[in-house]
Amino acid sequence: MTEEEKTPELKALIIDDSAFCRQTIKSILEKIPNVKVIGIAMDGFDGMDKVLRLKPDIITLDLEMPRMDGFTLLRWIMEKNPIPVIIVSSRGERETVFRALELGAADFIAKPTKMPSKEMEEIEYDLVRKISAVAALRIDKLKRNLPFFQKKSPKSAPLAQDNANKVENTDTGIVAIGASTGGPPAIQSVLAGLSAGFQAPIVISQHMPFSFTKQFAERLNKIVSLTVKEAEDGESLRRGTVFVCPGGHHLQLSKSGSNIFISIKKSTRDDRFVPSVDIMMASAARVYEEKAIGVVLTGMGNDGKAGMKEIKNRGGFTIAESEETAVIFGMPREVISAGAADRVLPLQDISSEILKRIRRP
Repeated sequence: MTEEEKTPELKALIIDDSAFCRQTIKSILEKIPNVKVIGIAMDGFDGMDKVLRLKPDIITLDLEMPRMDGFTLLRWIMEKNPIPVIIVSSRGERETVFRALELGAADFIAKPTKMPSKEMEEIEYDLVRKISAVAALRIDKLKRNLPFFQKKSPKSAPLAQDNANKVENTDTGIVAIGASTGGPPAIQSVLAGLSAGFQAPIVISQHMPFSFTKQFAERLNKIVSLTVKEAEDGESLRRGTVFVCPGGHHLQLSKSGSNIFISIKKSTRDDRFVPSVDIMMASAARVYEEKAIGVVLTGMGNDGKAGMKEIKNRGGFTIAESEETAVIFGMPREVISAGAADRVLPLQDISSEILKRIRRP
């Protein structure tokens, strides 16, 4: 490998008022090749000074801090000196995490705690993966997509959740959406373009930790006109309803007689991507065959490639987000390179393409 081909060094700044968290994150980051911790800050004021002086490439940011909190600092960073920011949050701050994503944070991880080593290992794996993803992140695209995450669509009366709206056959088709880093605003953009009268069910696998997906679904439900909920094991699909796979699990579709229902399977420590877009899409392809629509949005890695190939092989229709709008082009690029994308579209055009393709009952 030549000097020019070497991965450039990524300079990291850690901002947290907890000495334990600062040291834990520092120890994790120092294990990552090509990442150098150039500074540590104890609150927002200290962080602002070090952002200006040290010029980091990436920041890990606590939200609850004295003097100047993480929200105030995040607003300043995104307005004055845009840098990829990973929020470090406790599970009790789920609502505040989504506020931070609205302000421009790239992603988040669970806050380190003085808990057994298993939890610390999970946090380490998550942080290493997300640092790698953020290295490929385009901050200009992230900022461009934020207005979608801040708009609210008029909420129409939801379809009654009775037997009349259960999906007892595959005539209306299904939409399966997968995303990772940068996904929450991208998913909202797609859902916002689908009216409350949309007849097909939608299933979503967004790479997100356990306990955050319920909050994500509830937040989407308040903002878009469709009914959005966290998926539950054994429930039947319903027309016009969006089902978000619970974090830490995988979502699969099954057919029993004329009824189509959701199965939720707990992930294992060997699973590379959780929730798995591939598992969800492969099951949608098996159940719906040519009436399945697969959509892969922004994210790092190749999750979704195998699932989109399965949908395409069974005669379904597949859409990959284009490089023009994808915050991280990794997942869509893998789908496109594999020849598994029927259409490659910028984010703002994906909803209209779905509306053209979905079957009416």
